[in-house]
Amino acid sequence: MAYTGLSFENPVFAAYAAYSSLVLLKMFVLAGYTTYTRFRVGVFANPEDVKGNKGAVARLDNPDVERVRRLHRNDLENIPAFLAVGLLYVLTGPSPGVALWHFRVFTAARCFHTVSYLAAVQPLRTLGYTAGLLATISMTLQVLMAGAL
Repeated sequence: MAYTGLSFENPVFAAYAAYSSLVLLKMFVLAGYTTYTRFRVGVFANPEDVKGNKGAVARLDNPDVERVRRLHRNDLENIPAFLAVGLLYVLTGPSPGVALWHFRVFTAARCFHTVSYLAAVQPLRTLGYTAGLLATISMTLQVLMAGAL
């Protein structure tokens, strides 16, 4: 069988592309939710953003806005790592079934983490974070084993 590599003919790459797109879409929706939260509570980060928003204030300590911002920052710390390691993992030629589970676990864990973070529920938030991290670490170790140090 011919190696299809970074092609949608490769089922592992196709799955990686789909799940990567899902977590990126989730991250973009969360950025929009941050904006929505700022307008809902009338709190903005910059004084110029207050103009035209009657009753709004420029503050950096609103608990609702800061919770969403921390969640978004957590995505910005974890999703790019998944994207980079996942692509390298695809290049190792993993079993499609095993690869699919890595991608599924990471995606489900990040969604679970998001819901748990917004709802302020522990230890569920930590479980979501940890599951996603373990999926990424597993792929990282497999990339290391396939590579040459």
